[in-house]
Amino acid sequence: MGVLGVVARRLDALIGRPGVMLLFPLYASMRAIESPSTLDDQQWLTYWVLYSFITLFELSCHQILAWLPFWPYVKLVFCMWLVLPVFNGAAYIYENLVRKYVKIGYHVSSNYSDSQKKVLLMMSLDARKSVERFIERYGPDAFDRVIKV
Repeated sequence: MGVLGVVARRLDALIGRPGVMLLFPLYASMRAIESPSTLDDQQWLTYWVLYSFITLFELSCHQILAWLPFWPYVKLVFCMWLVLPVFNGAAYIYENLVRKYVKIGYHVSSNYSDSQKKVLLMMSLDARKSVERFIERYGPDAFDRVIKV
C-alpha cells in the first residue's frame, strides 16, 4: 500500500468517520433546533436514533465484526447515506419504515364521528393536525363534505 495507503487510513480515521458520523450531524442538529421547520428535526432525530442502534450493534457484536475488515467502511458509507442532504437517508428510513410501525398519536379525540375518526386514523400525524385545524376553523360539517367528495 505504501505511503498513500497509510495517509488515506489516517485521514479516514481523523476526518472521515468522526466528521461524517459526529461533527457534521452535530452541527446540522444544532441548526435544526434553531430552525422553524420540523422536517430537519425529524431528519436529525432519526439519524441519532439510527446511529445509536449502530453503536449498540457494534458493542454487542464486536467480536464478530473484528473478523470483517470491511465493516468500518460499510458503516461509513451507510452513515454518509443517512447524513448527506443529497440522500436524506435518515428521513427516508423514518418515512418508509419507522412511521409505519410506530403508532404515536394513534388516539383520536372522541369529539369526531366514526367516519371522521376512520379518516383521521388513516392520516399521518402532520396531515391529521392540519385536518383538525380545518375542522376547528370551518366546523365538522365542512369536513364531512370533504370526505364525501
